[in-house]
Amino acid sequence: MGVGSVLGQMMRAQRGALFGWVPVFLAVGIGGFFSLTWEPSGGFIWSVLAGGVAIAAFARLLPETLRPLAVAMMLIAIGFVLAAARSHYVAGPVLKFSYYGAVEGRIVAMDRSQSDALRLTLDQVVLDRVRPQQTPLRVRLSLHGDRSADIIAEPGLRVMITGHLSAPSGPVEPGGFDFQRHAWFVRLGAVGYARTPLMGVDAPKAGLGVFRLRMAASDKIQSVLAGDIGGFAAAITTGDRSAISKSALEDLRASNLAHLLAISGLHMGLMSGVVFGALRILFALIPALVLRIPARSLAAAGALVVAAGYLALSGGNVATQRAFIMVAVALCALMIGRRAISLRGVAIAATIVLALRPEALMGPGFQMSFAATTALVAVFGWMRDKQIALGPRWFQPVSAVFISSAVAGIATAPIAAAHFNAIAQYGLLANLSCVPLMGVLVIPAAVLAAVLAPFGLEVIGLWAMGLGVRWILFVADFVANLPQSRVYVVAPDGWVIPLLALGFLTLILWRGVLRWSGIIAMAASFVVWGGTNRPDILVSDTGALVGVRTDQGRALSKERGAGFVARNWLENDGDGAGQYIAATKWDKAGQVVHLSGKRAVAAFDTCTKGQLVVSSVPIERLGLPCMVYDPDRLKTTGALAISMERDGPKIVQTAREVSGDRLWTHWPDPRPLRARQRHAQKISH
Repeated sequence: MGVGSVLGQMMRAQRGALFGWVPVFLAVGIGGFFSLTWEPSGGFIWSVLAGGVAIAAFARLLPETLRPLAVAMMLIAIGFVLAAARSHYVAGPVLKFSYYGAVEGRIVAMDRSQSDALRLTLDQVVLDRVRPQQTPLRVRLSLHGDRSADIIAEPGLRVMITGHLSAPSGPVEPGGFDFQRHAWFVRLGAVGYARTPLMGVDAPKAGLGVFRLRMAASDKIQSVLAGDIGGFAAAITTGDRSAISKSALEDLRASNLAHLLAISGLHMGLMSGVVFGALRILFALIPALVLRIPARSLAAAGALVVAAGYLALSGGNVATQRAFIMVAVALCALMIGRRAISLRGVAIAATIVLALRPEALMGPGFQMSFAATTALVAVFGWMRDKQIALGPRWFQPVSAVFISSAVAGIATAPIAAAHFNAIAQYGLLANLSCVPLMGVLVIPAAVLAAVLAPFGLEVIGLWAMGLGVRWILFVADFVANLPQSRVYVVAPDGWVIPLLALGFLTLILWRGVLRWSGIIAMAASFVVWGGTNRPDILVSDTGALVGVRTDQGRALSKERGAGFVARNWLENDGDGAGQYIAATKWDKAGQVVHLSGKRAVAAFDTCTKGQLVVSSVPIERLGLPCMVYDPDRLKTTGALAISMERDGPKIVQTAREVSGDRLWTHWPDPRPLRARQRHAQKISH
């Protein structure tokens, strides 16, 4: 049998199963666009699209077995173009300098920062002495200090405050999370903080009605359910997380229950399922009606309407939009008499999400949602085909919950570990204790509260909801405080997750013996992950912090300050130690000198060849024999990853090299700095 015959037989076996690969090849094109270190021109983008369409157009001239490959090439090209189009569509000004002064704008979002401070997002921004065409579309401010003199922040209120603003920062290390890219796609052109009182400029006007409704509902929930219970209930119904304490959030993360806060596929599915079931029961109570109408289709339509309302009420963020699309596909399938949950349905939902929000591919939310959904559909579909029983009828709901939690946990654990550098060892126990309660008490009680709200009786539903939330928070606290509840793991190289995903999808989607090659790819990804080498030295993009790898773990140059950078470095190392502990190891840093502040720079005399000197303030003295980096130089490179060689430090990567010069990056031109350095060296000689 020739190669052509084998290939033909292999491709014929995929008939009816190829649609599942549509979002996969779209994702390849999208990932290709975001992996570039240069910005493609308009002509290049059109050429990619034209090439993909031409290949598909001539696919009929190819043998039947090769036509799917032509379609795959077209899908890759479409994915690339979708990502490029979306990048230009959301374009907006990014602040090009550090700003201090009056900030005026309209409140369009409220949440809490990493330091537990209230954080406001403003649009219709006005900055003093900044031209409108250079003013960011949106800015985000964390409110620190004494806030007793503040007005009450409310949706749509136009406010003014004196604050510090700067452009969104780059990755904390080369290859790390790219906040600049994230900010670009949410049209956030500046971030900062303020310590002065918040003042009102103008009362809320027409518009932002849904936002006002969300915050009013959140306030009502918190007036009935106090503390973290009310904050949790508000988060899962309105998307408002501003009332949850930092300690409760940490407990939820350590116990792998933080996903219950996000209005995701679980919540949207439970909400729709409760409404769908209630409508089916309601129709069944009227025999004369149920015999004359398509009850299942109407119940699915009613659940879809409620899901759309839930989408609007929760704020409609990317995660919730993704969840709504997945639920909408399933409900629409029910309405037309098709199987509600199938791999084809998951592929349709993923294709729609990638078409609307290509940037979602790069985030953990998309990856974890579709990994869990795909694994669940595949496992339960296989059990259905093999006619594997889940036990006695009365025990089937329990076994289904156990299997669901186990499968979803296994499917998402590597992705969560890669993005968040931690594994919750008792996460399965916590989820088995809480997820069923979400379905049988918390979500039904939320629906009941919404139904009773027009009559002023929502307290009944909220009281029942509070019982379930209280248990969830208790479990989170209990599990988080168990010994070794959270184990930290090293951050993988950038292509580990794509290789893992390719193996996972091959195992599930491919038909034939080659599907088992997916296990080999998945195993290879874990082998590569286990061999990950972390940089010897890390330098922050401002020179405020330096981290040196030692035999006892990474040593940090400061015990306070640059806390976000310190936490990310340590977590990426797989080190759960805090910044203070890491700073006690600094005496083992060897040939690295960190100058923090003007006094340290003034006292600095000289250095030797083979040393690395990092300063948090500019150093004017040049021509030194050591490697010197100060804020001016670091602005052009971003954060550094350095290898300590026998003859001294050697730059391995800069954040600029990894991130590239893209629409969302704003690296300054290094040429003026180099010219000043050459001029100063001539003068010194």
